[in-house]
Amino acid sequence: MDLIINFTPTGMIPTKSMTSRVPVTVEEIVEDVYEASRLGITIVHLHARNEQTGLPTYRAEVYGKIIEGIRAFNKELIVCVSLSGRGIKEFAHRAEPLQLQGELKPDMGSLTLSSLNFNKVESINSPDMIMALAAEMKSKGILPELEAFDLGMINYAKYLEKKNLLQPPHYFNLLFGNVACVQADLLFAGLMIKELPPGSVCSLGGIGDCQMMMNSVAIAAGSGVRVGLEDNIWYDTARTRLASNIDLIKRVHVMAEVNERQIMKPADLRKLLNLQEGNGKYGRLYE
Repeated sequence: MDLIINFTPTGMIPTKSMTSRVPVTVEEIVEDVYEASRLGITIVHLHARNEQTGLPTYRAEVYGKIIEGIRAFNKELIVCVSLSGRGIKEFAHRAEPLQLQGELKPDMGSLTLSSLNFNKVESINSPDMIMALAAEMKSKGILPELEAFDLGMINYAKYLEKKNLLQPPHYFNLLFGNVACVQADLLFAGLMIKELPPGSVCSLGGIGDCQMMMNSVAIAAGSGVRVGLEDNIWYDTARTRLASNIDLIKRVHVMAEVNERQIMKPADLRKLLNLQEGNGKYGRLYE
């Protein structure tokens, strides 16, 4: 299978004081996505920021401006919006980006499959919240981007499938290296991939110093990659050089070429995931 590149340019944690290279304004995010799409990516996983404070925002208005900017130059790129539980608790707020319609409608929305702790902050995802977000995406024709930080989270996706809140084909991000979750280890990666439900495709991501390792494992093993400043602001494990998003995308392309893997085009992944074709038609195909 060709290589899925899931590009994560911003996230919720990196700030301009940490690295000037992280895009936080609408214009900066759109510009990084433009440059990445010229090189070749398959999905963009968006986080929006308040342009006055630089803090994460759930506001559909801001997401809409980013999506509008992206679709002005690429109408096929698969667009995923974050529905994160880090600091955003109310269902109406977390689900607000899902209300965008027409040319601004996202194809996917992130769905973290359990609560978890990061280094300094928690991400609260109660069963009721997860099921409510899954139901909202199902009603809107938006595909969940299933985020699993541990083996049990994959089992919970199977539970949601039995509840008819999820249906294949599935897309998973498997995330390794968070301090309170599964670590960046070949055995853990193999176990998580093995436990994916039928009809799943996945990308592997590494948090912090694990990013390059998990990108390498994913490319060699035939999975997709999740890559960007959301997960690591450093280019090297010694932390002597701050990365740009384009540095990280270029490195993935080099590794893909060495492994003789072509970059999957958004149109091809749309077909695999039963998504609308783009070019004005977004989200999931109704069956």
